[in-house]
Amino acid sequence: MPIILRLDRVMADRKMSLNELSEKVGVANVNLSKLKNGKVSAIRFSTLEAICDVLDCQPGDILEFQRENT
Repeated sequence: MPIILRLDRVMADRKMSLNELSEKVGVANVNLSKLKNGKVSAIRFSTLEAICDVLDCQPGDILEFQRENT
């Protein structure tokens, strides 16, 4: 997949656990875990906005586009 998720890195930089982020964002722990591990195919803008607000980051800090070698 050409989109790389960096949520785990940003969480580590902020010293925030998945449980703490889940509580502050208002998203189920299991859903954030799937997002963190790249097991999702979509994310709502409202969820991305809430995550960025809580982690004080930009969407580009969490999501990265990497071209596939063709």
